[in-house]
Amino acid sequence: MAADDLTIVLADDQDLVRAGFRVILESEPGFRVVGEAADGAEAVDAVRRHRPDVVCLDVQMPNVDGLEAARRIAALPDPPAVLVLTTFDHDDALFQALEAGASGFLLKNASPERLIDAVRTVAAGDALLAPDVTRRVISRATATAPPTSADAVPAADAALASAGLTERETEVLRLLARGLSNAEIAAELFVGDATVKTHVSNVLQKLGLRDRIQAVVWAFEHGVAGTAG
Repeated sequence: MAADDLTIVLADDQDLVRAGFRVILESEPGFRVVGEAADGAEAVDAVRRHRPDVVCLDVQMPNVDGLEAARRIAALPDPPAVLVLTTFDHDDALFQALEAGASGFLLKNASPERLIDAVRTVAAGDALLAPDVTRRVISRATATAPPTSADAVPAADAALASAGLTERETEVLRLLARGLSNAEIAAELFVGDATVKTHVSNVLQKLGLRDRIQAVVWAFEHGVAGTAG
């Protein structure tokens, strides 16, 4: 195995499904499946043993399901990216997966090319959610956010100051919370895509977050989304 191989653990209670995913993933140069698991407990053990770059988790598994496994994996030191694979396109499963620490959410009927792209995307530290899914995350965050009060702006400012975000990074965070892509943020701020990527990376680092989806949730939870700059 080459030192720069992207390593993967597969967790699904169906042997044929795991075998199919293994064939697809290992058809990609530089991808290597280093472990398999038939339930969530085995998945956590496999992650501890193999320290993969990515773990692909089914949601519905016996004993310990994929959501609980994702929570346990996220709590490990230097955890891998978690890609949740499921047959169910329901908001409850989506939001539970994100809250459990998943970086991506993909339906099992996706194409082989989409699966390969998904693994590569989450391994690179990016979130994998289609634009319509991102909108659903934002809509849910908006619906569950506390009502705006006279203290909202000062509280948001305090949260931003505590995080150490610059004015430009704060702008980027608010635009992320509106669901804008990097290209759309670049157009809004009249800067290049590379500059936006740098700002997004800085925002995530300063807030201690994994990806832009967590940044959206953070913005709503702390009253930053929608407040004036």
